[in-house]
Amino acid sequence: MPAIGRCLNEGRYLDTRHATDRQGERKITRPEVIQVLRNGPHEKRKDLFVKQYNAWNYAVRGKTVDRRELRVIVSFEAETGMLIITAIDLSK
Repeated sequence: MPAIGRCLNEGRYLDTRHATDRQGERKITRPEVIQVLRNGPHEKRKDLFVKQYNAWNYAVRGKTVDRRELRVIVSFEAETGMLIITAIDLSK
């Protein structure tokens, strides 16, 4: 997704508290999340509209340098840019 690359290049992204908590629990690092977002394909079938926030969540799936498979969920907000919602280790 071009919007993801643009937000990463401009530094317009933030982890949500949920993302920070889950990444810590799952031992997923920020560089691993960035690697997946930069290189992984968009998983359209996993996209979800969240009525509570009136926003779409988008899924990107990819591998880290140590070959772990992750899914990263992001959303977009006008002021912030991209919000990293969560990261899931699919290798387990």
